[in-house]
Amino acid sequence: MKPQQIVRELEETAGQLGLAVRREKGNFRGGRCVVGDAEMIVLNKRHLPEVHLVILAESLRDEPLETVFLRPAVRHALEDAWARLDAATTDLVEAGEAFDGD
Repeated sequence: MKPQQIVRELEETAGQLGLAVRREKGNFRGGRCVVGDAEMIVLNKRHLPEVHLVILAESLRDEPLETVFLRPAVRHALEDAWARLDAATTDLVEAGEAFDGD
């Protein structure tokens, strides 16, 4: 599946879970936020679909995804994005520990 298709399906999934997805222009990364009483996911229009996929994956990580149908390709893309996010976090922690040790 193309990243654009996966992003569309993840946006639909977010909606099924009660999270609106907005696309805005600006100088921001994007992610989950609260505006007033509404929780939503904001995507930067200027970013590539691959970035949107990671933002959506990160934003949906703690949601009850077992309550909605996800195509296997979409679920695989989520799991892959989560693995990459975990690896990046581990790398940052290890870099910080190495820096503290100097």
